[in-house]
Amino acid sequence: MTIDEKIKLIKEVGEEIITDADLKTLLESGEDLIAYDGFEPSGQIHIAQGILKAINVNKMTKAGIKFKMFVADWHAYANNKMGGDLDKIKTVGKYFIEVWKACGMDLTNVEFVWASDLVKDPDYWKLVLQVGKSNALKRFVRTAEMMGRDESLDKLTGAHVIYSCMQVADIFTLGAKITQLGMDQRKVNMLAREVGPQLGFWKPV
Repeated sequence: MTIDEKIKLIKEVGEEIITDADLKTLLESGEDLIAYDGFEPSGQIHIAQGILKAINVNKMTKAGIKFKMFVADWHAYANNKMGGDLDKIKTVGKYFIEVWKACGMDLTNVEFVWASDLVKDPDYWKLVLQVGKSNALKRFVRTAEMMGRDESLDKLTGAHVIYSCMQVADIFTLGAKITQLGMDQRKVNMLAREVGPQLGFWKPV
């Protein structure tokens, strides 16, 4: 598959690519590329999360990209999903994985990574703090839209601010050069592009 063919296939997945030039540079580099998508286990899976996600991941792996599906169980806990019951959240996460298998997701180049495994590493929390120190509180409040929250200090908890820092840290901890996330998470992706080079990392596409 040529570079242009890979780009065309990837564009079928992404509503917006920041930037086309950066994506082409990554593909031309010849390095093994990792893309990721994160999901909060939060109840019954709907068709876009199930069938469409399997289709999109298969397109990415067909383009030669390794895909990491990030089970954001701790993030769901911070966002009070499943009543804030971490055990229930983990059960739902396992259910999501089985649904994707049943939907035909090709797991040859797919890895499922749990947030509960990342948080065991002190270096992960060091990076979370580095991200938190990179900007003023106001900037992190603006990323709260990714959690479906009103951008108001009156409605945000400290956990929501930590959530934003964690998601940026997730990208670099997972080694993801490509973030295949929803448009509702655009702000945190832009934050990652900004702070990545400051912390010795890259600008994720």
